[in-house]
Amino acid sequence: MQPATSLRTAIKPIVSQPDRTFFVYIMSNRSRTLYIGMTNNLARRVYEHRHPTDDSFTARYHLTRLVYAEPFNEVLDVIAYEKQLKGWTRARKLELIEASNPGWRDLAEEWLGPTL
Repeated sequence: MQPATSLRTAIKPIVSQPDRTFFVYIMSNRSRTLYIGMTNNLARRVYEHRHPTDDSFTARYHLTRLVYAEPFNEVLDVIAYEKQLKGWTRARKLELIEASNPGWRDLAEEWLGPTL
């Protein structure tokens, strides 16, 4: 019988993609409502938030501004960090955003244009 391997070790060859970058990101609005997500295509995902096709949380609250993004090479790392951020207090999330983006500017504005 073979020794048990960790889930991370077993899954890594399946999900590890050498030329891929994954992102944890935070979307917001003028009222500073927050949405935390992850993606492998940040520009596409921000576009989808700006042009929703359903009655989603981001559509209801007009979460169209990318205020934070962090790249990762491994999908398991990005999943773990997204879960970690979602468990943080609002105050800690605000500190994270303000440390890298004190003016809460839309980080996607230069690729997608200004939000409406």
